[in-house]
Amino acid sequence: MERQMQLDQHSLVNAWKEKLPALMNDGDSFTVQADEADEQTLRIHFNAAGRQKYSLDFRCTYVDSREVAVDLIDVEKSGHQTDERTDTVQELAQQYTRQIHECAQALQGLTNP
Repeated sequence: MERQMQLDQHSLVNAWKEKLPALMNDGDSFTVQADEADEQTLRIHFNAAGRQKYSLDFRCTYVDSREVAVDLIDVEKSGHQTDERTDTVQELAQQYTRQIHECAQALQGLTNP
């Protein structure tokens, strides 16, 4: 049984901005924004620490109040689009996807009261 989320998108974005830093690796940074086209979706941009300057963009959509679907949207290296099939990018994508799921899990007290 799906349960619609009762939390508004602005409050959700703020909750993510507060919770996600605790799940991040040292040196990595991120931004979280509301998706203007879908109130159940967030846009999350990660900047990986390191000299290669990878950045990854994800779409995080609340399927219901407890579950999120995560999609990798874009990958850049030093400001230029790069092949997302490399081992390094796949490892980063898996790491950030896991962090997104962990953050969603940690916020269930707000999204699924």
